[in-house]
Formats: sequence, C-alpha cells, structure tokens
Amino acid sequence: MNSYSVEKNLEHLNWRYAVKKFDSERILPKNKVEGLKQAFNLTATSYGLQPIKMIVVQNKELQKQLVPCSYGQQQVESASHVLVICIEKKIDKAFITEYFERVKRVRGTSEAILKPFEESLVADFSKKNAMEVETWATNQAYLAMGNLLSFCALEEIDSCPMEGFIPKEYGRLLNLDAKGLTSVLVLPVGYRAKDDEFSRMEKVRKDISESVIEIFK
Repeated sequence: MNSYSVEKNLEHLNWRYAVKKFDSERILPKNKVEGLKQAFNLTATSYGLQPIKMIVVQNKELQKQLVPCSYGQQQVESASHVLVICIEKKIDKAFITEYFERVKRVRGTSEAILKPFEESLVADFSKKNAMEVETWATNQAYLAMGNLLSFCALEEIDSCPMEGFIPKEYGRLLNLDAKGLTSVLVLPVGYRAKDDEFSRMEKVRKDISESVIEIFK
C-alpha cells in the first residue's frame, strides 16, 4: 500500500463521526448493505467461532418502535438501516463441533489434525460459567462493531454506534429469544443530514504521543 492510500484511508477515518441526525429520505443502495453484511461476516473472532449474528432492520414502523427502547435516540428511526449485533445464547459442544465440521468442508483439513483442538476447546468452554461465556461472546461483538465502523468510513456510509438501548425490549420487538440471540450493540447507518451540526465539528482526540507508546529494540 502506497503512502497515498494510507493518507486517503486516514482521511476517511477522520471523516467519520457519530451521526446525530440522518437524512431519513436517503436509503443505502443494495451493494452497500451487502458490503456491510460481508464486513460483519469477515470479522476476526476468537478461535474463529463467530458467536455473533447481525440483524438488519429496514422497516420504518419497526425502527420507530425501537426509538423508546433506545432512550429516545432518533437516529434509530431516521437511519436507512439499523444493524443490531447479537450474541448466541447457547455456545456448547454442538456449537463448537459445527465450527470444526465447517473447517473440514472448507479447507479439507483432516480429522486427525482438528480433533485435538476441538476437544481442547470443548473442555475449555465446559469449565466456563454462563457469565464468562457471555462476556467472551460480547467481546467478539465489539470486534464486529469496530470492523463495521471502519468499513463504513471507507465506503462513506454514515453511522452512529450505540450501547445505550434496552436489550430486553429489542429482544421482544425483534423476537430474538426465538432466534437464540441477545442484542449487544446497535449501529444505525445511512447518510448524514445536511443540517447535522456535529458533522462540521473537529475531532477531539489525544495527541498521538499520548495515546501510542512505541517500544524499539
């Protein structure tokens, strides 16, 4: 990657901000939405297990119903789409075995090579309590959010990452219990409104020398 590409990518990251007001009339084209789905699916996760799923909402009536469950944040209604990042409720031996079966299908890796790793993971997860597994899975959801935010910046898709919402109410409206999921993060996406004053504000960040520590030989 040449220096121009690096500078251009950094420009895109600097362009990104947490949108406070979306243009409710502008809808993301299908290829952008497909790109978001692919970016989510390509997120690196611990052990490659992918204990996460993403709900893509494009339904203005439903989005309106989600606003009270989002502490009144209007971006949920005005966004083109709302991405809800969820974690699997049940991560057990069957879930882990399914992953290794997928590895065998995709890579053709032999059972002899994979079995020791599979048994090790099953044993490790069997020792974790429910809270430990939930925390682990939630960490993977944050990895996905970071990946999506970077993709949005590079594709000039506006976004607003949210932790402030009521998971139980999202679960009810999106029927997540039946899907075996728990919502963790919310990401409205679309295009910023022209009168969103936050789009013109300078980023407030520490100096690089304060946020990065370099260790040399």
